Amino acid sequence: MLIHPQEILETINMVTHEHLDIRTVTMGINLRGCCHPDIATFNQQIYDRIMRCAEKLVRTTQDVQNLYGIPIINKRISVTPIAIVAEACQCEDLSSVAQTLDRAAEEIGVDFVGGFSALVQKGMTPGDRRLIESIPQALASTRKVCSSINVASTKAGINMDAVAKMGRIIKQTAELTGDAGGLGCAKLVVFANAPEDNPFMAGAFHGVGEPDCVINVGVSGPGVVNAAVRALQNPSLGDIAECIKKTAFKITRMGEMVGKEVARRIGAEFGVLDLSLAPTPAVGDSVAAILEAMGLESCGTHGTTAALALLNDAVKKGGSMASSSVGGLSGAFIPVSEDEGMIRAVRRGSLSLDKLEAMTCVCSVGLDMIAVPGDTPASTISAIIADEMAIGMINKKTTAVRIIAAPGTRVGDTVEFGGLLGSAPVMPVHRFSSEIFIARGGRIPAPIQSLTN
Repeated sequence: MLIHPQEILETINMVTHEHLDIRTVTMGINLRGCCHPDIATFNQQIYDRIMRCAEKLVRTTQDVQNLYGIPIINKRISVTPIAIVAEACQCEDLSSVAQTLDRAAEEIGVDFVGGFSALVQKGMTPGDRRLIESIPQALASTRKVCSSINVASTKAGINMDAVAKMGRIIKQTAELTGDAGGLGCAKLVVFANAPEDNPFMAGAFHGVGEPDCVINVGVSGPGVVNAAVRALQNPSLGDIAECIKKTAFKITRMGEMVGKEVARRIGAEFGVLDLSLAPTPAVGDSVAAILEAMGLESCGTHGTTAALALLNDAVKKGGSMASSSVGGLSGAFIPVSEDEGMIRAVRRGSLSLDKLEAMTCVCSVGLDMIAVPGDTPASTISAIIADEMAIGMINKKTTAVRIIAAPGTRVGDTVEFGGLLGSAPVMPVHRFSSEIFIARGGRIPAPIQSLTN
């Protein structure tokens, strides 16, 4: 890849002034060879496999960061969904597996490990049930483990029994981690159409169609895009789209260069570059700020969904022009607690849960890092999940819910998580019940557009 000197200068400016970073280098590791009916043997084989594959990950990413001068914020690991690997295990409680993952993550020095996961969009196996029931204790007893459950897909429909169960699991997880504001729920996400190569947490897992060991990279630059849009002089919306495409192109080239070098040095395959505008609590490093730079007075007002659609599409187009390895989610994230502009919009009253749901029709993920009152019924949480899963199923896209029913909180309170997770203003939910609807269970059938063969 030929890099022009002007691109180098532009990248230096992006890093220095506009919060450009490699948000994550994530190593995906296949654990299917670790299956064993004895839980102690199973855990040991998982630990040995991760330590063997990832022993050089942190040192190598630091060396590449020093080589190129581009910050690599997180080093992460994703593994084969544990529900698949643990199917033959005789133990009912799989929280010890999460503790094994956590121990390996601590010793290697990575920030998070994802893959305490199950794929249940069409039904649950005994292994799936054991894993899901283990989630609250698993997340309460670990620091770095993330969990994801895929409950819907365009091909399978929505597993409403799993949706109902996840509402209860989220409540239990919040209660067990109540001293930290329900922090366990920040490491738990419910998906429709989950991608197998996503490097971002909490949803990363190593899909069964992936190589044995792979490096996936997540690049983030909302601050860069925000600065580029604000520098335009009285632009049309077409001008803004072109500007975002060109900016995404530059960011993608930088991320691919870093990812391929890390993979080469470790001896792993290079997988995908996920170009997702993942905001941080830093001022200006905000997706909401980009939308406001387009001309909206406050994120959440009328026109927000249209502006977000423009942004998401332009990011995808620019990234795909720069690299044939673009994958994962690649678009714009709207996590409320992690975006200072979203937080401000919620507090001033322009951004509601209903508007966020509408925005998820056109962005890369879904309802992300949203805090709701601690007394929110499990059935209401399940109904929120069901709505989001329907959007993903019908529109053939990934959607997700990461919601925190923060114990003891009321609307207007703020839950502090710290770091990249930021702080979440507690948002209101509808007071009318969805309990009977959720209790009906069963499966919402796949839509007609699933019949593509």
